[in-house]
Amino acid sequence: MAAPAPKTGSAVPDVLAPGLGCVFCGINPGRVSAAAAAHFANPRNDFWRLLHDAGFTPRLFAPHEQFELLQLGIGVTNAAYRTTAGSGDLRRGDFDPGRLVRIASELAPGAIALVGKEAYRGLFGERPELGPQLRTIGGTGETGLFVLPSTSPANAAVPYAERLRWFRELRTWSEPEQRDAVRAAVLDEERRVLLVEYVDPGGDRWWGTPGGGKEPGETDEAALRRELLEETGLAEFEVGPLAWERTTRYAWNRRLFVQQNRTYVVRIREHAPAPTIDLESEGVAGSRWWRLEELEAAVVTVPRSVLERLRTLLA
Repeated sequence: MAAPAPKTGSAVPDVLAPGLGCVFCGINPGRVSAAAAAHFANPRNDFWRLLHDAGFTPRLFAPHEQFELLQLGIGVTNAAYRTTAGSGDLRRGDFDPGRLVRIASELAPGAIALVGKEAYRGLFGERPELGPQLRTIGGTGETGLFVLPSTSPANAAVPYAERLRWFRELRTWSEPEQRDAVRAAVLDEERRVLLVEYVDPGGDRWWGTPGGGKEPGETDEAALRRELLEETGLAEFEVGPLAWERTTRYAWNRRLFVQQNRTYVVRIREHAPAPTIDLESEGVAGSRWWRLEELEAAVVTVPRSVLERLRTLLA
C-alpha cells in the first residue's frame, strides 16, 4: 500500500503519483468523505461500484483502500478542496484550475476524468458535454480530459446503467493508441535549432522538433524526408545519427496516443523554412529558428526533456 499523500489543505488527501493512466477528479469533499478522510466515502455514492463494474479495478474497493489504486495506475483528487454539505455551496473562488494544470504538468497522467459536469464547469467556466473533451492540459497537450456523470446520490435521476456506460466509455478511451514517429533536431551553422509550433484543437500551443508519424512500410529516413519537406520545405540534407528516443503520451482531437519518437540530428548550412502543404489540419502553426538563449528566455512552451537534449546538442 502506498504512503499517504502530503497534506494539501483538504480534509481528503490526494491520491496521486507520477505517470498514472487516469486520475479521477471529483467536485469537492462532502461531509462523510471529510470525516473518513477518503474520496467518495458516502455509502450511497456509486463511484467505487462503478469503478469495479467498468473494469478499472479487479474487485470492489472500499474508500479506505484508496491508495491501493495507485498500483493500478489510478489516482483521485478533487476540483475544490473545501468541504461542503453539497456542491451547490461552493463558490467560484473554491476552484483552482491552475492546480489541475500543475498535476498534469508535473505528474503527466494520461487522462483526467472529471466526475460530474460541475467539476469541469467550476474549473474552466464552461458547461461541457459528457465524454472526451477538445481541451487538453499540461502545456504540451499531454493530458486529455473526460467528463463523467456525477456518481453522487444527488444525481440519482441518471440511471446506474447510464452512468456505467460512461465509465466503460472512459475505460476504452483511456487505453491510448500506439504510434511510431520520427523527428529531426535540425541545426544550422549559427548554432540555432529549427522548431515548429504545434496547436492542438483545444487551443494549446507549444514548440517542438519537426517530424511526425510514419506511414505503413516507411523507413525512418523516408518518413523524415517527407515530414521535413512538408513542414519546413527542407529537401537537401543528410540524415545524421540518432540523437535520442523518447516515449510520449498525449491527447489530440479527443483521442489519446502513446508515441514512440526517434529524433535524428540533421545539420545544414542555412535554410528559410516554408511549408509545402497546408499544415492547418496537421496542427502546425509555423516554424522558425531559435538560439538556445532565446528559447530559455522566451515565454514559450517546449517539452522539458526536448529542451534539455537540445541544450546538450547545442553545447
